[in-house]
Amino acid sequence: MNIKITGKDLKATEAIKEYAEKKLERLIKYFGEEFDVTITIKSEGNENIADIFVNANGEIYKAVTAHKDLYASIDKDIDILEGQIRKTKTKKEKQNKEDSIKQKELLNMQGNAHEPEGEIIKTLYYEAKPMSIEDAKLVLQEKPQNTFYTFINVDTNKVNVIFKLKDSKNYGIVEPE
Repeated sequence: MNIKITGKDLKATEAIKEYAEKKLERLIKYFGEEFDVTITIKSEGNENIADIFVNANGEIYKAVTAHKDLYASIDKDIDILEGQIRKTKTKKEKQNKEDSIKQKELLNMQGNAHEPEGEIIKTLYYEAKPMSIEDAKLVLQEKPQNTFYTFINVDTNKVNVIFKLKDSKNYGIVEPE
């Protein structure tokens, strides 16, 4: 951990340096000893401002807070930095997990490429309700993602399938003889 402390309108005392170094040890659990920290302290009016920049693994984290007490400002900055680091790590872990799932699916698809085709690999169950052809058409229109709808025709008491034709304007019916 490389720490550089600069003071503008404030002197960076040894006590401030030791305090900042002690607080920055909380970040070691995220990066180990390999990160650089730049701290700038300054005074504006009644408030002391602490700017902390952390450069680790190509990522840059920044926190700036103002408080009457410089030590409180440093504490707040460390809390902010720790939150940013956790958020970034969580986001990366989630992305890596999703990427690995996608790779598994891709491998499964490639692995299944040489398996025999024409087999039934998925079964869906549904409840076929008795209704008129017009009602079935309305149900199909309500669900634009569906291309067909299976129902029991109330006129014939037989299972029918209504489907959208390729022109997306008209419909067809599959009816047993």
